[in-house]
Amino acid sequence: MENETWSFKKTDLFTVPNLLTYMRFVLVAPFIYFFLQQNYIAAAVCIGISGLTDCFDGLLARKLNQVTSLGKILDPIADKVTLFSVALCMLIYIPSLLPLLGILMFKEITMLFCGLILLIKRITPPAAKWYGKFATVVFYFSVTTIIFLKAVFGYESAVLVIVLFVLTAIVMVFALVKYSIMFFALIREKKTEKS
Repeated sequence: MENETWSFKKTDLFTVPNLLTYMRFVLVAPFIYFFLQQNYIAAAVCIGISGLTDCFDGLLARKLNQVTSLGKILDPIADKVTLFSVALCMLIYIPSLLPLLGILMFKEITMLFCGLILLIKRITPPAAKWYGKFATVVFYFSVTTIIFLKAVFGYESAVLVIVLFVLTAIVMVFALVKYSIMFFALIREKKTEKS
């Protein structure tokens, strides 16, 4: 595993992958607005587009050779802002989801904290791995399914919601464990370089 140091160029601001990441930030406000207005179809469209940009930004970064330190930092922040917004809306929609959403929040806060530690130690946080992206896809799928069923068919099922969020929580905890292993490996490697 190789430590990376932070580097930034003005041109990094306008790469295609980073523009897609900015879109995820922009989509948060309309998603919350539509959700609270009970316009669930529009809310589902917002979260669906957000999920697609999240899937493609990393892929395009590699294909277009536009992997940047800025992108590696902005991408997980956009994930967390989106997830917190969706979690808040889902709590308003189904308050009984608090324990499960608490697990998701713990995972995201822990990863944010670990990312800050890496930056303080002048290590660029690694790009998202497949298990992190998979956890995000499962999260988007669960939320979009719940909203879509309610909006289009008027179907609500507490059992379905709990099953989807338990599945999401399991996948996210798995991702957290894998990222934690990577985090401690990077810290050890940095200490070895200094000694």
